[in-house]
Amino acid sequence: MRVSKLFMPTLREVPSEAEIVSHQLMLRAALMRKLASGVYNFLPLGLRVLRKIEEIVRQEMNREGAQEILCSALLPSELWKESKRWDVFGPEMFKLKDRNDREFCLGPTHEEIFTDIIRNEIKSYKDMPLNLYQIQTKYRDERRPRFGVMRSREFIMKDAYSFDTTWEGLDESFNKMHRAYNRIFRRCGLDFKAVEADTGAMGGTGSMEFMVKSDIGEAEVVFCTSCDYAANIEKAPTFDVELEINEEYKDVKKVKTPNSRTIDELTKFFDTTPDKFAKTLIYRADDKVVAVMVRGDRDVNETKVINHLKCINLEMADEEIVKETTGANVGFAGPIGIKVDELLVDYEVKNAKNLIVGANETDYHIVNVNFGRDFEGTVGDFRNITNEDRCPKCGGKITINRGIEVGHIFKLGTKYSEKMKATFIDEKGEERPIIMGCYGIGINRTMAAVIEQNHDEKGIIWPVEIAPYQVIVVPVVMKDEEQVKAAENIYNKLQDIGIEVLIDDRDERAGVKFNDADLIGIPIRITVGKKIKDGIVEFKLRSSSEVIEIKEDEVVAKVKEALKMS
Repeated sequence: MRVSKLFMPTLREVPSEAEIVSHQLMLRAALMRKLASGVYNFLPLGLRVLRKIEEIVRQEMNREGAQEILCSALLPSELWKESKRWDVFGPEMFKLKDRNDREFCLGPTHEEIFTDIIRNEIKSYKDMPLNLYQIQTKYRDERRPRFGVMRSREFIMKDAYSFDTTWEGLDESFNKMHRAYNRIFRRCGLDFKAVEADTGAMGGTGSMEFMVKSDIGEAEVVFCTSCDYAANIEKAPTFDVELEINEEYKDVKKVKTPNSRTIDELTKFFDTTPDKFAKTLIYRADDKVVAVMVRGDRDVNETKVINHLKCINLEMADEEIVKETTGANVGFAGPIGIKVDELLVDYEVKNAKNLIVGANETDYHIVNVNFGRDFEGTVGDFRNITNEDRCPKCGGKITINRGIEVGHIFKLGTKYSEKMKATFIDEKGEERPIIMGCYGIGINRTMAAVIEQNHDEKGIIWPVEIAPYQVIVVPVVMKDEEQVKAAENIYNKLQDIGIEVLIDDRDERAGVKFNDADLIGIPIRITVGKKIKDGIVEFKLRSSSEVIEIKEDEVVAKVKEALKMS
């Protein structure tokens, strides 16, 4: 491809809307352009990368015996209502009606649709195991689209669904996808880790996320320094650890705390530390109002709360509800006399002594409050794990780092097959529900994650296998006939052996050409300059600062060696 003909509107300045490196470089390197908030058009270079990632996914899915299909993105509401999930996604689901007033949605995921296909076509145990997948655009009306394609309203996903007759068969299907995902992300050049995860709205009996280590990741990942344990912070459990507190129960006392609502303000007021407090947070859980108590220096794990309550929607209560349940302004909620449907008490609060809590009265707190003596509630694990906790698997020290989720695999079990009556006849002639798995990869997000891990101050550094082009040939001076002739000769030879190659035939300064080559991240650059009169060209890898001089007739062999071609 000739750069003079390539639609490649690169940008010199960093767009003000772009907060993270991948978003900045995807815009600057002309991979995409914004259409609306969370919606992007992909340009030629960006589409080439997307298609290469998709092809890697196809190859590895096919290698494990999965078969590709393509489902509609316009989905009738009946299937979602049958599975009881029409309301689970809430406002994130794009809903619409046709001219006959029939309800549809733009597919955020496809469990119901694949289950419907299988229940209509599969009748016998002889037809399984089976794994079907598609690569297709999904739609979710994100409340706050951000970070470019990291969290967007429209995205390309590979979603696969396995169908088995036994739980052992599901384990085997799950393990096949685990192997495939490891190969996919390695081929994409990512530094990643498979971690335990919560099943969320997808449901099921177990799941793992594939996390790319990154400071800008929205997820927090727990790693053990002593064993192989790794989990999303939403999933990582804490335990009921009895504390050795050499302190007698003290008398309850109400204290006036004017202008002190937050933990920071209260620690100053009482001249103590945050662990001496228990904060009470009030939530709307579907049609109920619940309160959650955690230590003052801890964060509520809302996923754990949702799983305990088995609710669909969980959100912080507004000021009006807080006043109704406590009789006080926001910031003074406490467990004694609170009017909620359920009070959830974290293990640490149960095991502590003489805590300071809200008094359910504006400008007042209560000191020396103890679980069991002064209030009751449902005890459990309702907080985020911290660096102070021990590994749930071996008891070793843990660390918590940020990560980008690029893939997620679930053991769905019979969650959908039972609700939607997807059954088969087994060897004994008995009808049983099909056992399912679900496996997703975000294609756009994988692309952005690669950039987050592979860039420098000049631009993108694409891994060879997903680079939009493998080689760029740069004649330094277009008015120099000898340089142009040699560059064209190298360009044609590389094309002839199947190399994806660009030639920068623009009448631009060398610096402009080099800057663009670095910005768009082409793995190999061949520069044809004044030394061509001696038969010498420059060979440079984008991932290295070293420039090597080689003979013109050695270029093809050197490129093949760098690309590991036989």
